[in-house]
Amino acid sequence: MGSKTFKGGVHPYEGKELAKDQPITEVLPKGDLVYPLSQHIGAPATPIVAVGDKVQKGQKIAEAGGFVSSPVYASASGTVKAIEPRRVAVGDMVNSIVVENDGAFTEVSYTVCDDVTALSKEEIIEKVKEAGVVGMGGAGFPTHVKLSPKEPEKIEYIIANCAECEPYLTADYRRMLENPEELVSGMKIILQLFDHAQGVLAIEDNKPDCIEKLTELVKDEPRISVCALQTKYPQGGERQLIYAVTKRAINSKMLPADAGCIVDNVETIIAVHNAVKLGKPVTNRVATITGDAIENPGNFLYSIGTSYTELVEAAGGFKEQPEKIISGGPMMGFAMFGLDIPTTKTSSSLLCLTKDEVSAMEPTACINCGRCVEVCPELLVPSRLSKFADRGLGETFEKWNGLECIECGSCSFICPARKQLAQSIKTMKKQVLAAKRKK
Repeated sequence: MGSKTFKGGVHPYEGKELAKDQPITEVLPKGDLVYPLSQHIGAPATPIVAVGDKVQKGQKIAEAGGFVSSPVYASASGTVKAIEPRRVAVGDMVNSIVVENDGAFTEVSYTVCDDVTALSKEEIIEKVKEAGVVGMGGAGFPTHVKLSPKEPEKIEYIIANCAECEPYLTADYRRMLENPEELVSGMKIILQLFDHAQGVLAIEDNKPDCIEKLTELVKDEPRISVCALQTKYPQGGERQLIYAVTKRAINSKMLPADAGCIVDNVETIIAVHNAVKLGKPVTNRVATITGDAIENPGNFLYSIGTSYTELVEAAGGFKEQPEKIISGGPMMGFAMFGLDIPTTKTSSSLLCLTKDEVSAMEPTACINCGRCVEVCPELLVPSRLSKFADRGLGETFEKWNGLECIECGSCSFICPARKQLAQSIKTMKKQVLAAKRKK
């Protein structure tokens, strides 16, 4: 039986060979740590410390600002020196807690749970909530909310997104190789919440070593299995992953729970293990620092709040000044103007490229070849949607299902005319949704 997949998608240059064989290396922060209070979807966290306060690693410094929110914890010991707006990776100014690192890394004590199976469902969700676990694949949706659907008895699949389909990224790959027990433990904890669900570790088939290791690890786990996926972008997209594993389709008006599914990525599930089993909040994570401009590409376990500058230094610095710096992967990541930016719970990678090939491309007229239609995983007509967007035709854009676009960039990648289709569509989506909110 072949690997499972979805219709459409593309095969960009993977670039994973730069960092995939580099074991996870811990990086301790040297300078100040900056903790934006919006590291998640929902209401910003509310500071519970003041300037001048001493804090320890693992101490809560901001509490959730609502149900759809998440607390923030110090990842190093030191003194709160400011609570002020700071620039984040997307360019926004976000209110942040700035801690002067004392270099001692004194840490609070944690309460380990000896028997996780004895915990009630409510206790598990409360531990996940209190630890500040969010979707660490990039979305940042508070995990305790995701694990609290209206009808938990209808959840049939807990899918671990182990695809890591974005080019260059290898952090999840290293996690699966080096911390597979924690991944399986986190999956078992989540399965305790859903009596009728099966756990599926969904892995692209370009990671045969991970498939082999995890298959062996779960051979005696009746509720957990490994599903091999065809290597194709965007295989790790939530809708595409659900369809590949279950053949169930969802759209923009639905949640995965409506199809009986919950999807979490590798780093998030390991964070669930840390929260429930070890009593540890989210204070660090693994990221890939890579690209042809990086001296020693690798995978680094860093303290959240560390500046990107320090992570690049940990990777040996630049061997050549990059033309393009991207937070995230090359397909769905966003360009950064500098490195003096704090990392957050959702900072999964930094890609530094010597050439900005996209900016160098001169777009030409659409030749109506239909390639964008062939690769669109949502079965849309990107060339048409882009034209509607460029002409400001919001109603027509919506009638042609433009809001179903997942912004994966497959259309821009495949376009022989080098038109930035995804960018136009993404902009129009924002405008249409903003207009709807005003109504």
